[in-house]
Amino acid sequence: MIGLAHYLVLAAILFCVGLLGAIAKKNAIAVFMGVELMLNSVNLNLVAFNRFLHPEFLGGQAFAIFVIVVAAAEVSVGLAIILALYRRKANTSVDDIDLLKW
Repeated sequence: MIGLAHYLVLAAILFCVGLLGAIAKKNAIAVFMGVELMLNSVNLNLVAFNRFLHPEFLGGQAFAIFVIVVAAAEVSVGLAIILALYRRKANTSVDDIDLLKW
Protein backbone atom coordinates (compact mmCIF):
# COMPACT_ATOMS: atom_id res chain seq x y z
CA MET A 1 0.00 0.00 0.00
CA ILE A 2 1.22 3.46 -0.86
CA GLY A 3 1.40 5.70 2.18
CA LEU A 4 2.06 9.34 2.85
CA ALA A 5 5.82 8.81 2.98
CA HIS A 6 5.89 7.61 -0.63
CA TYR A 7 4.19 10.79 -1.82
CA LEU A 8 6.51 12.94 0.27
CA VAL A 9 9.60 11.22 -1.12
CA LEU A 10 8.33 11.67 -4.68
CA ALA A 11 7.60 15.34 -4.02
CA ALA A 12 11.06 15.82 -2.49
CA ILE A 13 12.68 14.26 -5.55
CA LEU A 14 10.62 16.48 -7.87
CA PHE A 15 11.53 19.55 -5.83
CA CYS A 16 15.25 18.69 -5.91
CA VAL A 17 15.18 18.14 -9.68
CA GLY A 18 13.35 21.44 -10.14
CA LEU A 19 15.77 23.27 -7.85
CA LEU A 20 18.73 21.83 -9.74
CA GLY A 21 17.13 22.90 -13.03
CA ALA A 22 16.41 26.41 -11.75
CA ILE A 23 19.91 26.92 -10.37
CA ALA A 24 22.13 25.13 -12.87
CA LYS A 25 20.55 26.09 -16.20
CA LYS A 26 21.52 29.18 -18.15
CA ASN A 27 18.48 29.22 -20.43
CA ALA A 28 15.55 31.24 -19.07
CA ILE A 29 12.99 28.74 -20.39
CA ALA A 30 14.75 25.90 -18.54
CA VAL A 31 14.77 28.00 -15.36
CA PHE A 32 11.00 28.45 -15.67
CA MET A 33 10.59 24.71 -16.18
CA GLY A 34 12.53 24.12 -12.96
CA VAL A 35 10.30 26.55 -11.07
CA GLU A 36 7.21 24.80 -12.43
CA LEU A 37 8.55 21.44 -11.23
CA MET A 38 9.03 22.89 -7.77
CA LEU A 39 5.48 24.26 -7.74
CA ASN A 40 4.11 20.90 -8.86
CA SER A 41 5.95 19.16 -6.04
CA VAL A 42 4.31 21.56 -3.61
CA ASN A 43 0.93 20.71 -5.15
CA LEU A 44 1.64 17.02 -4.67
CA ASN A 45 2.42 17.67 -1.00
CA LEU A 46 -0.79 19.65 -0.55
CA VAL A 47 -2.97 16.96 -2.06
CA ALA A 48 -1.17 14.12 -0.25
CA PHE A 49 -1.44 15.77 3.15
CA ASN A 50 -5.08 16.57 2.53
CA ARG A 51 -5.81 13.00 1.49
CA PHE A 52 -4.14 11.40 4.49
CA LEU A 53 -4.95 13.93 7.23
CA HIS A 54 -8.40 15.32 6.37
CA PRO A 55 -9.96 13.40 3.47
CA GLU A 56 -13.42 14.83 4.13
CA PHE A 57 -12.32 18.42 3.41
CA LEU A 58 -11.17 19.73 0.03
CA GLY A 59 -8.83 22.44 1.33
CA GLY A 60 -5.66 20.88 -0.07
CA GLN A 61 -7.12 20.40 -3.53
CA ALA A 62 -8.53 23.94 -3.57
CA PHE A 63 -5.21 25.42 -2.54
CA ALA A 64 -3.41 23.29 -5.16
CA ILE A 65 -5.71 24.68 -7.86
CA PHE A 66 -4.96 28.19 -6.58
CA VAL A 67 -1.22 27.47 -6.88
CA ILE A 68 -1.75 26.19 -10.44
CA VAL A 69 -3.58 29.41 -11.37
CA VAL A 70 -0.82 31.58 -9.86
CA ALA A 71 1.82 29.49 -11.66
CA ALA A 72 0.00 29.96 -14.98
CA ALA A 73 -0.06 33.72 -14.45
CA GLU A 74 3.62 33.68 -13.52
CA VAL A 75 4.53 31.74 -16.64
CA SER A 76 2.55 34.04 -18.92
CA VAL A 77 4.26 37.16 -17.52
CA GLY A 78 7.65 35.45 -17.49
CA LEU A 79 7.37 34.27 -21.08
CA ALA A 80 6.31 37.75 -22.17
CA ILE A 81 9.43 39.19 -20.52
CA ILE A 82 11.63 36.51 -22.08
CA LEU A 83 10.18 37.14 -25.54
CA ALA A 84 10.75 40.89 -25.17
CA LEU A 85 14.35 40.31 -24.10
CA TYR A 86 14.89 37.82 -26.92
CA ARG A 87 13.67 40.35 -29.47
CA ARG A 88 16.02 42.95 -28.03
CA LYS A 89 19.18 40.87 -27.43
CA ALA A 90 18.59 37.70 -29.54
CA ASN A 91 19.35 35.23 -26.72
CA THR A 92 17.64 33.85 -23.62
CA SER A 93 20.67 33.34 -21.40
CA VAL A 94 20.05 34.49 -17.84
CA ASP A 95 23.66 35.65 -17.56
CA ASP A 96 23.12 38.26 -20.27
CA ILE A 97 19.91 39.67 -18.85
CA ASP A 98 20.98 42.89 -17.18
CA LEU A 99 18.44 45.19 -18.79
CA LEU A 100 16.49 45.77 -15.57
CA LYS A 101 19.56 46.75 -13.50
CA TRP A 102 19.58 50.42 -14.43
